[in-house]
Amino acid sequence: MRYPRACLSFFAVLTAALPAFAPAAPPDRDTRNAQCLKPAAANPFYWEYKGAPVVLLGGSVEDNLFQIPDLEAHLDLLKASGGNYIRNTLSSRDEGNVWMFHQNADGKYDLEHLNEEYYARLRHLLDFCLARDIVIQYELWDRFDYAMQYWEKNPFRPVNNINYTEETSGLLNDYPDHPGANKNRFFRTEPAEENNMLLLKYQQKHIDKVLEISLPYPNVLYCMDNETGANPEWGAYWSGYVKAKAAEMGVVAQTTEMWDDWNLQAEQHRSTLDHPEIYSFVDMSQNNHNNGEKHWGNLLWVRDYLKDAPRPINHVKCYGADGGRFGSSRDGEARFWRSLLGGAASIRFHRPDSGLGLSERAQANLKSARMFAEAFDLVGAEPKPFGYNLVGTDATPVYLTLNRAEQQAYYFPEGGEATSMLANCAGGTVLRWLDIEKSRWLDPIPAGGLSQALKAPDTRPWIVIKEPEGLHKAVKSD
Repeated sequence: MRYPRACLSFFAVLTAALPAFAPAAPPDRDTRNAQCLKPAAANPFYWEYKGAPVVLLGGSVEDNLFQIPDLEAHLDLLKASGGNYIRNTLSSRDEGNVWMFHQNADGKYDLEHLNEEYYARLRHLLDFCLARDIVIQYELWDRFDYAMQYWEKNPFRPVNNINYTEETSGLLNDYPDHPGANKNRFFRTEPAEENNMLLLKYQQKHIDKVLEISLPYPNVLYCMDNETGANPEWGAYWSGYVKAKAAEMGVVAQTTEMWDDWNLQAEQHRSTLDHPEIYSFVDMSQNNHNNGEKHWGNLLWVRDYLKDAPRPINHVKCYGADGGRFGSSRDGEARFWRSLLGGAASIRFHRPDSGLGLSERAQANLKSARMFAEAFDLVGAEPKPFGYNLVGTDATPVYLTLNRAEQQAYYFPEGGEATSMLANCAGGTVLRWLDIEKSRWLDPIPAGGLSQALKAPDTRPWIVIKEPEGLHKAVKSD
């Protein structure tokens, strides 16, 4: 999806006063291995980067960010908003994009030769993100590139290249159905299914170049597909392929698969959840189609399912924006915050039309989320079932997580009030309210007795932290 040039100018104006970042070359292998993303030693449900636990927060205007103009300005805006996480598909279906293979003068692609401009754009994204400590979650294959009108532009379409035909490749020139139908045999080339070596060698040629460029960087995660309905063998093959290439370079790659089913307990998701030997983290983005207690319950279900072998739980897409297809902006915000309190290792607002992107509203939420993550030990926290030790949640939805620092965090998506039955801390307890929309802390107030009444200042979204007096110095953002 394109975004208008006016938006680019808007980003440039907003970020003109921000400090400039010089591109950063990847570190040597030993430094890379010491700094790289890995499940956190303190809590493997979260990531560790440069030796310390990190909470990944993001929002972006597009999915294939390596192809957009004014990339640095956009990343500067994300960084200034408290973000440190992006999604990057390897897609090329928008105006101004380039494809991975060389295009001859007659318009036909030659799959024996790569297009260096495509990979130079990928390298620029890697350099710019490394300089800003921004984590990239790659998606190697996006099903929408291989069906309907998007397939018509694709170099792998037989009529678009000089290397094979429908008959020799097994691919059709037209796949008019939604990619969810999984009709394109492109996603069955690996040895466990059709063993189509003609196509597989060109798929490998492309991925080999992607990995040659990206594996030296410590800040990259690898997701095999976007919302796939392919058979499990496909993703497992490419995860093994990525890991093997990483091992050849003496590094470790973190991999996952993103399934299409909105039901996290569906059989599709078991192919990731049940196989830590194949996938080192999970992506549960599709839960962000759900709302309220169902959304929260799914988050806790996944954590419980993985409790004996915890891995990071990423959410690279948070849906919901006014006028979009997947709920309102308030729905998107609530999904974002429930995910954050519910144990998400990463959470990112999806692109405009399906999410808040990096709009002003998204920026405010990102800034507040970073303020919250700096004040509350999320890595040491455990989210609690809906209604846990609370009175009054029928009329006011409230979501709770607790951590080892004796902090309690309550999220009120729409204001209201509830009564906490959790005991106060020895030596005094305070309440600190975070105004999410305005990214500011209110002055701390003393907590009451055992039955603590929690009343949000108004009907907007709020977070309140209940904690030992003196644990933090409250700093008002204004």
